[in-house]
Amino acid sequence: MTTSWRVRGRTLSTERPLVMGIVNVTPDSFSDGGQLPTVDAAIVRAETLVHEGADILDVGGESTRPRAESVDADEELRRVIPFMQELSRRFPEVPLSIDTVKSRVAREAIDAGAHIVNDVSAFRLDPEMASTCSKLQVGVVLMHSRGVVDDMATYAHAEYDGDPMDAVLTELKASVDDAISKGIARERIAVDPGLGFSKMPVHSLRVLGTLPRLVEWGFPVIVGASRKRFVGELTGVREPAARVFGSVGAAVAAYELGARILRVHDVAATRQAIDVADAVRRAGEE
Repeated sequence: MTTSWRVRGRTLSTERPLVMGIVNVTPDSFSDGGQLPTVDAAIVRAETLVHEGADILDVGGESTRPRAESVDADEELRRVIPFMQELSRRFPEVPLSIDTVKSRVAREAIDAGAHIVNDVSAFRLDPEMASTCSKLQVGVVLMHSRGVVDDMATYAHAEYDGDPMDAVLTELKASVDDAISKGIARERIAVDPGLGFSKMPVHSLRVLGTLPRLVEWGFPVIVGASRKRFVGELTGVREPAARVFGSVGAAVAAYELGARILRVHDVAATRQAIDVADAVRRAGEE
């Protein structure tokens, strides 16, 4: 298992599990849309996440919730760039990630201070994204999904013959190979199995349960189970923001199965749980 991830200007150690805090500056994200309408409000949220133990801040300006409407690059830039600039100024020690499928947004976010591009389409939707990330030497997150922004979080493409993890690995490997062929260094790549994206709850649960198959590739594995539908189905909690305990359980399970970066909304709860799980694991190895 790899113990580091190269991102723009620095190397992140994954020997201690990393928590990636989610900051959505969108009006329509599935559990927190519209809560951060101004840069000042978003900065307050970011300060809270850093204080709670976030190692990375992941900024998103376009929702991928089911049936979300895609936005053009101008609108996405209007949402994220002022915030990214202010984040970079206030938290120079914190790696910043831009969650986007658009190369223009990625490029301007990197200019504003981003170190990582988190592309939920794994470079499928913009042919310029790979070359942009390669040229600017950022870390990248390649996530498994199908379809476009408008429908990738629905069940429109959630059809799998046999084990869904077989398809996830096949499709994600094609994205990884393509990224490497276009100049993305292996040490800059992290992979995400895309829980909840083009997957019914039963598919997400199976993919998470067989996560070691993805870990075997040797890239840092990111898991974003936070507040997802499969957590709600398992716990009976309908309101996404109330799925804290189930989300933390999923994060700990992902860590135990090899994930070393957890993308979450609820940083404090996840940080405490993951730190305890990590300490127990290390004690057993002494």
